[in-house]
Amino acid sequence: MVRPSRGAPVTHNGCLLLREAELHPGDLLGLGEHFLFMYKDPRAGGSGPARPPWLPSRPGAAPPGPGWAFSCRLCGRGLQERGEALAAYLDGREPVLRFRPREEEALLGEIVRAAASGAGDLPPLGPATLLALCVQHSARELELGHLPRLLGRLARLIKEAVWEKIKEIGDRQPENHPEGVPEEPLTPEAVSVELRPLILWMANTTELLSFVQEKVLEMEKEADQEGLSSDPQLCNDLELCDEALALLDEVIMCTFQQSVYYLTKTLYSTLPALLDSNPFTAGAELPGPGAELEAMPPGLRPTLGVFQAALELTSQCELHPDLVSQTFGYLFFFSNASLLNSLMERGQGRPFYQWSRAVQIRTNLDLVLDWLQGAGLGDIATEFFRKLSIAVNLLCVPRTSLLKASWSSLRTDYPTLTPAQLHHLLSHYQLGPGRGPPPAWDPPPAERDAVDTGDIFESFSSHPPLILPLGSSRLRLTGLVTDDALHRELRRLRRLLWDLEQQELPANHRHGPPVAASP
Repeated sequence: MVRPSRGAPVTHNGCLLLREAELHPGDLLGLGEHFLFMYKDPRAGGSGPARPPWLPSRPGAAPPGPGWAFSCRLCGRGLQERGEALAAYLDGREPVLRFRPREEEALLGEIVRAAASGAGDLPPLGPATLLALCVQHSARELELGHLPRLLGRLARLIKEAVWEKIKEIGDRQPENHPEGVPEEPLTPEAVSVELRPLILWMANTTELLSFVQEKVLEMEKEADQEGLSSDPQLCNDLELCDEALALLDEVIMCTFQQSVYYLTKTLYSTLPALLDSNPFTAGAELPGPGAELEAMPPGLRPTLGVFQAALELTSQCELHPDLVSQTFGYLFFFSNASLLNSLMERGQGRPFYQWSRAVQIRTNLDLVLDWLQGAGLGDIATEFFRKLSIAVNLLCVPRTSLLKASWSSLRTDYPTLTPAQLHHLLSHYQLGPGRGPPPAWDPPPAERDAVDTGDIFESFSSHPPLILPLGSSRLRLTGLVTDDALHRELRRLRRLLWDLEQQELPANHRHGPPVAASP
């Protein structure tokens, strides 16, 4: 094996050597401008190879640009053979995308532009796959300092595309409406259409971030092997990489925040029905676990429709499972806080806390939790709806049993409720005309201050933080490209690079893309 020091003028069989390479008998190794060595393995007996390895004998591996096959006039390879090699690359299904540094900006811009416009029928993670191929080519084939610059450019392009998409959605869904014009609530179908580009960018950026982190770690290990860990240039490169990673991190955070914002905005108009609707109307039989959305009581369908739209959208966009869980964790956190706050507010000034009403709410909540269990979200929903469930359970206790309870026993049985929340529910509970709360429900002096000063409402700012997924990227960059749409896009980009190379040549030296020979 031979590995050049950073910036060292080393050639391998006439090509500038930028990365570690394997030496074979007969290889030519150039050091500087004046020394050329032919490698011979002293362990191997007999004569060397009949054809030196620096004279290619097969249409195989290639250096950076796709036009390489037409660039050499001294290697002994025939024009037809070289044309077939290039045609095989341009139309091949290998996950490879070769480019020169001068074409990098156009290539990255084209990939991001196509992804932002939604053109074509790429698989959900197609943009990340194509961008990862660019990163992989830079990491394997180009000089060490190129990768940090590519990562910075790539991250900025993605951020600009995402910011533009967020602005477009904001223009269509303004926060402030003209006075006297009622705001039309978003439907699940509408919010799904609006958020699809953001969810796709979140999914692609997440996988790309994991892939880039792996490549940066490889770069650090390679530098350690060469004893360059303290090299100023390497430190600068790593700093550039960190800046690019921070931009990708910012994109994920922002797309997540915007997605849950519009989803919760849609939920805000549907959630009150869980407190107000009666699931027992018209004598309808209650649906069992795993029921379809259409079989659910009418009051629950809008809320469940939002959850179903979000579930289908994250699945179609192949969002990382960790981010899917956290998306629904946030939606359930918001739903729990919004419903609990509404429940607390409803008890003020009008009779709302009574057994019959509580049973309806409990039934609605159970139906929602059963439906979410059937959708594979039961554990997350149970965790985040716990406080609302406990508050409703308290109101579902029969009046005669509740009258026998004391403050201390209720605090023990319902520890999730704060003293202020428990006191609010008890003090507004409907015991009958002219009947007030019994003395046993009075909080002791030690908790009176917590009751008087505590907030009965849940804070929306205490939501769980977003934690980015750890582990390897799910992008598949080995084996042949089996997805036809991704293969078509790969071919289009290769031909774009070919055209860019040809435009640099004099008109009489240009060639059209070669066509592979029929088998």
